[in-house]
Amino acid sequence: MDDYTVHIVDDEEAVRKSLAFLLTMSGFTVRVHESATGFLAVAPTIRNGCLVTDLRMPDMNGVELLCNLKLADLRIPSIVITGHGDVPMAVEAMKAGALDFIEKPFEDEILIEAVKRAAAQLTETPDDLDDTSTIRARLEELTDRERQVLSGVVAGLANKTIAYNLNISPRTVEVHRANVMAKMKAKSLPELVRMALSVKLGID
Repeated sequence: MDDYTVHIVDDEEAVRKSLAFLLTMSGFTVRVHESATGFLAVAPTIRNGCLVTDLRMPDMNGVELLCNLKLADLRIPSIVITGHGDVPMAVEAMKAGALDFIEKPFEDEILIEAVKRAAAQLTETPDDLDDTSTIRARLEELTDRERQVLSGVVAGLANKTIAYNLNISPRTVEVHRANVMAKMKAKSLPELVRMALSVKLGID
């Protein structure tokens, strides 16, 4: 592997050991941290590192950790893992800077690929990423209703709430969401949210 370290933050020892074993056996250099506050204390010294953090922790949750990293202007590509995932929390994590939001239980390969994407961020330049003009061009392909549904998703609203607000059925919202994903060429909800946030859609 390239010269970078994967930092795992989780308050449960069994989870830390399990994740560390998986990533170490996959060829990554790994360091574990018992708490978000503990990781935050050493974060300014980290070079070429990415972060895998649990969402729910007693001292500071994963989203709060990402917000603190952002406030400190520390660029550490991050992945949030949770056993209680939902759209609002995924959006909050993305707004805080998460590259991926993974729900438990997950296949080993999903985390491994997410870590590889996070590590790639350490060497990518803006030219390597979808630029805003490309994203705006894709947005132009959306119908008015699809844009409304996308805005609801980026606002962190559940399908039922979006359906109620637009006076349509939850099933219709699901269809529109699928169309939005296809037109935006987003492979996941985090990627879709990331695109929208990059062009300030859904941000007051």
